[in-house]
Amino acid sequence: MNIPDDTLTRRIETSFARQTMMATLGATLADIRPGAVTIHAPILPGTMQQQGFGHAGLTFSIGDSAAGYAALTLLDDTTEVVTAEIKVNLLAPARGELLIARGKVVKPGRRLVVVTSEVFARANGSETLIALLQGTMVPVPA
Repeated sequence: MNIPDDTLTRRIETSFARQTMMATLGATLADIRPGAVTIHAPILPGTMQQQGFGHAGLTFSIGDSAAGYAALTLLDDTTEVVTAEIKVNLLAPARGELLIARGKVVKPGRRLVVVTSEVFARANGSETLIALLQGTMVPVPA
């Protein structure tokens, strides 16, 4: 599908703004391209686990959303997506001040969209891969 970049950006930003969970986490959209979306989220005092790292729930939430929005970039404006299933491999503690989730579409489809997301923790200007997610998004009527 060929959607003008400004229309695509506006559509994703409008949908993202309706996600109260992302607002609660302080997450923001950092990049939107056809088939790929990047989300940033600060590691705030309210999103840490007991050892002082970013909570896996934060990692999962922004990874899932980045992957879902990547899928949405390839669908027409009469369609939304929901996560049918998504798996996470936690690779390292979320140490630092910011998490970066880079979602992308692996295989688009009319009934299923296979997606992946990599989540990085940024500390002192350096990024560490902390999680990999892979899942399936299901297009649904908007």
